[in-house]
Amino acid sequence: MNERVIDGLSHITLIVRDLEWTGRMFETVLGGKEVYRSGARQFSIAPERFYEIGGLWIAIMQHQIHETRTYDHVAFRITDQDYDLYRRRIVDFGLELKESRPRIEGEGRSLYFHDRDNHLIELHTGALADRLAAYARLSA
Repeated sequence: MNERVIDGLSHITLIVRDLEWTGRMFETVLGGKEVYRSGARQFSIAPERFYEIGGLWIAIMQHQIHETRTYDHVAFRITDQDYDLYRRRIVDFGLELKESRPRIEGEGRSLYFHDRDNHLIELHTGALADRLAAYARLSA
């Protein structure tokens, strides 16, 4: 049997109430770059904009948002040396910084914040290999 595998992540779409505000947050806090805006020509189900953030395609669409917060989240990888820089950006933008869950040594550090549409965004200094190694050390 010839098995096909997923090639990678295509994009992430977030539903937002205000394209302008979310775009400013992406650019100011996450260093994103806007690469498309639908404007008057709408090809999808709602007005939308596309951003590149860390090589990822992030789409935002203006539509009815979720009224509750969950732990579902998108995590972007940052370097440990940039941790304080991003902490400052989050606070300076007026976002509510959430304390990280308790971490074990070696799995990296995280900054969490909700945008005003209740999306939880994480900035994390570790990689999958770091976390697996940390868990393996504790399991040994």
